Amino acid sequence: MKRALITGANGFVGKHLVRELKANDYEVFSTDREKMNLLDYEAVHATLRRIRPDYIFHLAGIAFVPTSWTDPKLVMEVNTIGSLNLFEAIRSTGLNPIVQIAGSSEEYGLVQENECPINEDNPIRPMSTYAVSKVAMDFLGYQYFKSYGIRIIRTRAFNHEGYGRGEQYMTSSFAKQVVQVGNGMKKAIQHGNLLARRDITDVRDMVRAYRLAVEGGEPGETYNIGLGKAYSVQEILDKVIKIGEQRYPGVDFKTVEDSSRLRPSDVPLLICDSSKFVAKTGWKPEYSINETLLEEIKYWEDEFKIDIGSKI
Repeated sequence: MKRALITGANGFVGKHLVRELKANDYEVFSTDREKMNLLDYEAVHATLRRIRPDYIFHLAGIAFVPTSWTDPKLVMEVNTIGSLNLFEAIRSTGLNPIVQIAGSSEEYGLVQENECPINEDNPIRPMSTYAVSKVAMDFLGYQYFKSYGIRIIRTRAFNHEGYGRGEQYMTSSFAKQVVQVGNGMKKAIQHGNLLARRDITDVRDMVRAYRLAVEGGEPGETYNIGLGKAYSVQEILDKVIKIGEQRYPGVDFKTVEDSSRLRPSDVPLLICDSSKFVAKTGWKPEYSINETLLEEIKYWEDEFKIDIGSKI
């Protein structure tokens, strides 16, 4: 069997990727901070020597953009130095795995309207420490490919959501609040900036893309992965509320702005051009935004142990 190591396997995306790989005949080895701290080079080196993976999916890191404002040093250490430790460990062990590193559309940062949809040649203008840390990881991946021949494939994923997403993320926060308002636990849905527009892919489509990246992608190359359509935060909120109205008839879903949810700087627009990746791998998204949002609402109903069948 194909031996795959996933860093950050206990995270939101990691759990979905484990299922995707196992369903496609991979032998999966998982790590998290307890098993392998990326800031501990010796632990990383020892893990690679023990597992000897054919494929590495590097998902571990701090993924919540607002942490850039509260602890920028930690973001840079984990996302950049942690990645450097992984690349150095691969080099020093003499292993030759195919490595997918999970970059982000946030690397593009301040994108002009006439630059959309965004392809891989678009200028890099990071707007947060998180984005800078991902740019650093991305370029380190390129450097280690060119300098040492490590077969690193750089993916830049646009927003991806689904079942199990943490409540600190916009779509999951809306889903949770809809369930709370729908069940009388809260009076209104709080929101931040409603004007930002995001390209949102279902996490199940995203992890399938990650698998296809190592199976058919070209080492050293960068691939954008996303739906190719942007939704404003207002549109997402409206869609979540509509699903809530269907599941909780008669409930008035009020909304209110919460200033604490506003960022010091925000990326106004991100739309993905994934044609390069599609041409190389044949990947195409299968799930609609409504299916994704419904999964997030179901997740929070499960968390609150709500029997929706008794309410419809």
